[in-house]
Amino acid sequence: MSSARIEIEVGVTSVERGFSFCEPAEKLNAFFDDHYYPHCSATTRGHRHTLLTYDKHLRDTLGPMRWEDMTPLSLNAWLRRQVSQKLKSTTINKHIFLVNRLLRTVRDWGALPEGVRPPPMMRKLPTGDYRQRFLSQEEIGRLLAACDRIDHPYLSLFIRFLLLTGARKGEARTSKWRDMEFATGLWRVPMTKNGRSRRIMLSEAAIDVLRRTELRSRELAQRVGPDDYIFPNPRTGTCYNSFHIAYFKARDAAGLPDVRIHDLRHTYASLLINNGVSLYEVQELLGHSSSAMTQRYAHLQPNQLRSRTEIVSRLVGDGLLS
Repeated sequence: MSSARIEIEVGVTSVERGFSFCEPAEKLNAFFDDHYYPHCSATTRGHRHTLLTYDKHLRDTLGPMRWEDMTPLSLNAWLRRQVSQKLKSTTINKHIFLVNRLLRTVRDWGALPEGVRPPPMMRKLPTGDYRQRFLSQEEIGRLLAACDRIDHPYLSLFIRFLLLTGARKGEARTSKWRDMEFATGLWRVPMTKNGRSRRIMLSEAAIDVLRRTELRSRELAQRVGPDDYIFPNPRTGTCYNSFHIAYFKARDAAGLPDVRIHDLRHTYASLLINNGVSLYEVQELLGHSSSAMTQRYAHLQPNQLRSRTEIVSRLVGDGLLS
């Protein structure tokens, strides 16, 4: 069979059969099941979470509706139901994001029945300022001491590693020994949540944590080959699903019940910025895809920014005052 005849089934209909990009779907459920999810599962890493979200929050509510019945009135009724379930605004906004994505995709793929106008997009709920929590040096000490006391083979090392690298917990949790280059001090993350690879610079302290982790694994008779996880679950031999249960015990014991694991990443950024590291450098170290994500930390450097104004003052001040 020639390569020109090969077709990949990802929810799109072959042009050879005379159809448009995908066949029209009368209802949202049909479009999701026949077109969107097959494509999503073939092209994205988070497709299982997408399916769970859809099944729980859309399939039995908006899913059975015809496109022409998805009016502002019906969409707002769905939104009110979400609010009545006491869901957080940030959680509801994630559901709205999925709804809007489906509505855009059905239009862009030409899957609406002929003569049906695209349903309107939904507006997200206001959520206020982005939540940021930075640990002080004293709080870091309390948290680490509490982690040391928790009966978990890797929690203390895992939390230290996050604090010293600013990595996302998923990046560290699924890392393997082959990803680390000790000679150059580089950690190569093969796939981030954005679907791209990135490099993380390893300090001497971070490398020391890795060496201690290797010793811990050997003590626990865990393998430490290139294809083995750095923080393996001794019971399964694979990576942990999460560290949350052990971490929650540690943070509560430290008197820090509001500190999430992700706040360690914020803390890493704040420590850098408050010690003179530029926002551009922090963007690179955190692996942000855009400077807009790093701008949330701009308020941490007011003293540094004010000191920069003195540069101009020294250069032109004398002339202005004479």
